Amino acid sequence: MLEYPQSGERIRGRRNILLSRAAQPNLKRFTVRRIIGAGDLWVTEYDLSYDGRPSFTVSIMEFLAGKVARETQYFADPFEPGPSRAQWVEPMR
Repeated sequence: MLEYPQSGERIRGRRNILLSRAAQPNLKRFTVRRIIGAGDLWVTEYDLSYDGRPSFTVSIMEFLAGKVARETQYFADPFEPGPSRAQWVEPMR
């Protein structure tokens, strides 16, 4: 099962997930920032670019019997830093 909470979509079954991803016309690029987890629960933070437009993404993977049982993806668009916290901030890049 693949879920996109922000759009309210749920896709069931490996075949349907693969077909839905293949049908997307966008040029996609991934840059993994971090993977953390243990056992049956893993979280990946990555930058996902659709046609050059970046989106910061978190994917939560739940496994059952060594196979992906559920993946939930959260997307966040970049935003400008807030001036009110500038004195405590350092650039990440």
